[in-house]
Amino acid sequence: MTARHSKFIFLLAGMLIMSCSGNITYTGSHSMEDRVWRLMDVKSFGAHIDDTVTANNISFTIRTGSDYPFRNIFLFVSTLSPVGKKITDTLEYYLADDKGDWYGKGVGDIRELSLPYRANVYFPTPGEYTFNVQHGMRTENLKGVYDIALRIEKTKQ
Repeated sequence: MTARHSKFIFLLAGMLIMSCSGNITYTGSHSMEDRVWRLMDVKSFGAHIDDTVTANNISFTIRTGSDYPFRNIFLFVSTLSPVGKKITDTLEYYLADDKGDWYGKGVGDIRELSLPYRANVYFPTPGEYTFNVQHGMRTENLKGVYDIALRIEKTKQ
């Protein structure tokens, strides 16, 4: 499967999910060139938020291949609010179990896994929120990462 073909499938899946749910506030994704996430390649997501009274769940989706060398991933996430307030988190997610069996779903080489970030978040101010995501692994070039996505969804009421 070519990188172009896998990008198309990922975007198509995202559009299908969006069309099935009116609860999605934001979704965006970034593909990795040559399936390598370089350490200094910070992925930025800009989400315009108007609703300050409804709770939201925020999650990431990561797609990796069999050449991903670890069973976990560390992410550094910085969130900048419209008024300039910044929150930074260091997150660790497990992508595979102790035996090396990958979590998530997928076909063949590609595995897709949803990574919950924050639940029941109320955005205090309307405007543009920027989420910057950088991998925090101890390697300059993290192989086997196809793409990463951010999803903000209103909680079910």
